Amino acid sequence: MPQRSSSTCLLVSGGLDSGLLLHRYLSQGIKVLPVYLRCGLYWEAGELHWLHKFLRAVRTPRLSPLCTVDLPLGGVYANHWSLTGRHVPGPRSADAAVYLPGRNVLLVTAAAIICAKHRISTIALGVLKGNPFGDASPRFCANLAASLSQALNHPLRIVMPLRTMSKAEAIRAAQASPLELTFSCLQPRGFQHCGRCNKCAERQRAFRAARVADRTRYVA
Repeated sequence: MPQRSSSTCLLVSGGLDSGLLLHRYLSQGIKVLPVYLRCGLYWEAGELHWLHKFLRAVRTPRLSPLCTVDLPLGGVYANHWSLTGRHVPGPRSADAAVYLPGRNVLLVTAAAIICAKHRISTIALGVLKGNPFGDASPRFCANLAASLSQALNHPLRIVMPLRTMSKAEAIRAAQASPLELTFSCLQPRGFQHCGRCNKCAERQRAFRAARVADRTRYVA
């Protein structure tokens, strides 16, 4: 039987949360395989632009090359704002407004197949404290890991090391990392943060709460 890898598969979006988790893992000496799922969402060009910059900035022998996999959701989400860029949730919108139905199920399932191929047993998600969605709960992730382990005949676990931390707390813990190279925007202007969407507002609030200088460049 092939030997299991000591690496962890980390689902990266280029965003602040997965950047914070990547910083934590690399600072602890953990080997990481970063995986990006390209789904056809409106902001992905911006995500990938900044993700490549971030990975170059934190590169280490413990960080494997980025694994990018196409998982188009156009046929599933149809005319959803996440595909069209129209009617994007604004700065005062509720968390529920940015929920993408079933996305975590699809992303983790795809990552699990990659893990089975590479003999990796751990999938890490950058879920933070206060995440209200059912597909980010510990119970859901434990059940999904069990189902995927059975389906792939490969032992898997899904971990969320930042789940007890707020975004501000995680920022303070990782402020030495180049967080300005992460990207959290639903309606980018070129490769820049719009400064007006739900995610830009959340990002700005978190840096203020952390009392850490926000070096992000916003258009507005």
